[in-house]
Amino acid sequence: MFSKLKQIKDLRSQAKTMQNALAGESVTVEKNGITITINGNLEVTAFTVAENMSPAQISSSAKEVLNEGIKKVQKIMAQKMQAMGGLEKFGL
Repeated sequence: MFSKLKQIKDLRSQAKTMQNALAGESVTVEKNGITITINGNLEVTAFTVAENMSPAQISSSAKEVLNEGIKKVQKIMAQKMQAMGGLEKFGL
């Protein structure tokens, strides 16, 4: 039972370490006049739109740019987790 509690504590510690490492990461995506920057905590830190865009263009392009940014951050997260040993070292 105590070994399981230690595993949980170690996993929590690893998650905190990873969160701190990811906080410093940032991804910027530009597409069709929209630029978005997303940090490693999946927070949008910058969002700009070209002046000549219509509301319909903004709506369409914003979704694409946001989704692409999220995918790039998730890829970085997976790479960092793998570099840290993943969950295998805890037997999960």
